[in-house]
Amino acid sequence: MLGSLRKTQPAGTKSAKPRPAPDTPRPAAKRDVRPERLAQIFQLLDQHYPDPECALTHRSPWELLVATILSAQCTDVRVNLVTPALFAAYPTPQAMAEAPIEALEDLVRTTGFFHNKAKSIQGAGRVIHTQFHDQVPQTMDELLTVPGAARKTASVVLGVCFGKSEGIVVDTHVFRLSRRLGLAKGNNPQKVEQELMKIIPRDRWIQLSHQLIHHGRALCDARKPKCSECPFEPICQAKDKSWSS
Repeated sequence: MLGSLRKTQPAGTKSAKPRPAPDTPRPAAKRDVRPERLAQIFQLLDQHYPDPECALTHRSPWELLVATILSAQCTDVRVNLVTPALFAAYPTPQAMAEAPIEALEDLVRTTGFFHNKAKSIQGAGRVIHTQFHDQVPQTMDELLTVPGAARKTASVVLGVCFGKSEGIVVDTHVFRLSRRLGLAKGNNPQKVEQELMKIIPRDRWIQLSHQLIHHGRALCDARKPKCSECPFEPICQAKDKSWSS
């Protein structure tokens, strides 16, 4: 009988409520993309983050490509601690391609998912060396053929290193803030990017991502946003607003 298979609950205990998965998107604010509101958002971003820069330390497109691959599910701070030793040992795409996989795994271990990341950066080195003659390509289609380089990675490299607006980088901060500010309602980064590309002028794509990333780190925290300090508070209708310090 089905009844005999049911687990009994000790007397006096309460059933624990299931917790949402860590990556479950919180409710999005009502979408409001009126031109005057967008202009106000752009003005505030320019005022508070006038010269935003990529937080990943790099000296070349190749280094930024590798650093961005390593940044998946990892903080930029951690990546910046790892890459100096990595590039000192294997500075070129060819060197990375020919490196022992175990050595790469040891060097990138603290970034998480190190087995896959080591394979990706080794594969990236191989493709950049053999197919692109040690030069990081400057088109979205070509970059997407590089192991580990999904659309977000390609957009980072194209925007930062080559000034090319081929997409909007939607990392965890851009995803969260776009939904909180009512710029997008998509439930995954791909949908949010498509929504943003329709309403954001192309000449702002690169800058916007960096500005939102900086704001997410500074004030608009995922769990405890500092709404009382936020310049967007008067126009923000986020459902998880907080005034905690």
